Amino acid sequence: MGENAPPAQPQVVVRPSQMPLGAAKGPIWTPTEQLHNLQYCIHSNPSWPETFVLGFQHYIVMLGSIVIIATSFVPRMGGDHGDKARVIQTMLFMAAINTLIQTFIGTRLPTVMTSSFAFTLPVLSIINDYSDRNFRSEHERFETTMRTIQGSLIVASFFNIFIGFSRAWGNLTRFFSPIVIVPVVCVVGLGPFARGFPLLANCVEIGLPMLILLVITQQYLRHALPRGHNILERFALLLCIGLVWSFAAILTEAGAYNTAKQQTKQNCRTDRSYLIASAPWIRFPYPFQWGKPIFRASHVFGMMGAAIVTSAESTGAYFAAARLSGATPPPATVVSQSIGLQGVGMLLEGIFGAAVGTTASV
Repeated sequence: MGENAPPAQPQVVVRPSQMPLGAAKGPIWTPTEQLHNLQYCIHSNPSWPETFVLGFQHYIVMLGSIVIIATSFVPRMGGDHGDKARVIQTMLFMAAINTLIQTFIGTRLPTVMTSSFAFTLPVLSIINDYSDRNFRSEHERFETTMRTIQGSLIVASFFNIFIGFSRAWGNLTRFFSPIVIVPVVCVVGLGPFARGFPLLANCVEIGLPMLILLVITQQYLRHALPRGHNILERFALLLCIGLVWSFAAILTEAGAYNTAKQQTKQNCRTDRSYLIASAPWIRFPYPFQWGKPIFRASHVFGMMGAAIVTSAESTGAYFAAARLSGATPPPATVVSQSIGLQGVGMLLEGIFGAAVGTTASV
């Protein structure tokens, strides 16, 4: 039988695939499941021009929530348009720093760190605490409020650092079944929706066309135009924002709101926010820019509660990002490390003077 057997095939040595750009050292785990409509998984990268445009589009989405938070809080603190612009710049700068920390050291999942609405109640509590006090100027009241927020964020950050690097939070993730994760992910997604969608009624002639155009472009028009399928599917939001903003600018310059109510002018005109005019072209936030932090125990515990909520939000976002990108679910050690690093990011936010902490977003 040995004489009639065919000769053995020579062993073919397959060269290992090149390490994808940005991949960490160590073993590369194969995706658990490749979703049908997923163009890029965890180990594939788009081209540099497309990466830049997609990143800019995600930045625009993140900018919306940051502007909503700053617009809601800064006037109540006594700040003017310049103070609002500086708060937005600080929050954007710290969101970028925390995103880099999570990308290179934390979970390394395609998530972005953005300002969280979970800090609304603690911040409003601090604002109301100083609303009845007498100050020499509104700007002094704004700085005092920001210094108190700084101190509360600094102390609350150590709680996140402890539960993260002690792996206590990772031990809790063992009990995170799909029954637990799904409601958390829904809460993370519906939270910004519940706060942002009602703002559409403030200017129906701008908000409603934006909503209709986005739904038609992303859900229906991409099927009717096969040649522009990829562009409409990936960049529909960026295209709609550009078109609707141009439409709003035309209405403003044409005088459509000259006889409108003052509230309508404030919400619909493109020249009433004064953010661009008040913001310096180049500015880097620096530590303790508002002054020496103020530490008060009554406010610290509220911030600690918000820190726990953002930890749960980020954990749900990590599992959702792993699922959507085809990666394996993040292990407990990785989740604990990311929560600890989120605490480090909150510490930096308190040092540099951000108005709220951050949470992970997909």
